[in-house]
Amino acid sequence: MSTIKQGILGGFSGKTGTVIGSSWKGISVMRGIAPSVAQPNTEAQLNQRAKFSIVGKFLRPLIPFLRIGFRSQAVKMSGFNAAMSYNLEYALTGTYPAYDIDFSKALVSQGTLPGALNPEVTSSTAGEVEYSWEDNSDDTNASESDKVLLVVYNPVKKKAVTIVGGNTRISGSQSVTLPSSFTGDEVQCYISFGTPTQSVVSNSEFAGGIIVS
Repeated sequence: MSTIKQGILGGFSGKTGTVIGSSWKGISVMRGIAPSVAQPNTEAQLNQRAKFSIVGKFLRPLIPFLRIGFRSQAVKMSGFNAAMSYNLEYALTGTYPAYDIDFSKALVSQGTLPGALNPEVTSSTAGEVEYSWEDNSDDTNASESDKVLLVVYNPVKKKAVTIVGGNTRISGSQSVTLPSSFTGDEVQCYISFGTPTQSVVSNSEFAGGIIVS
């Protein structure tokens, strides 16, 4: 039921048929009632939601890192959304409803800087992951002053430890200290490089999965 406030030609409040009347900052406003969706949960919709859910769970702990890692791709969107777009297309594996992430195909940074050369990870010290790589600072557009960016992602805990602006490209190694709760879990490790100001970064490289000592 609606109420006419200023005569038959004035504004009204409430519902009349398929129209709702209201007032916004003293202005009478009318809007139509949105049509109901006959099938709000079609198979295609459920399929898309499942994809977004899997990729979102992977990327959500990395949001601060992705602001840097996908900065150059974030045109009229956030770094998170740019990373979602890439990983939805390239990192998903499986079929509905059993989707998963292919960690070897995922990217956590994307850019034009030369990436890491022959990266490796080990966990010989309790609670730590040690990264190593070869110095390729003589590659075109690379520099001795480029800084390493690292991601250690724990799929079981849905948590990540990240480093931005770590050791230089020529140093060849960096250790990452992890929470004690990561001990015994398999973590997925990524490495990339950025300029000292992180204005330009490289594509990330998957350094492998490893059990934390």
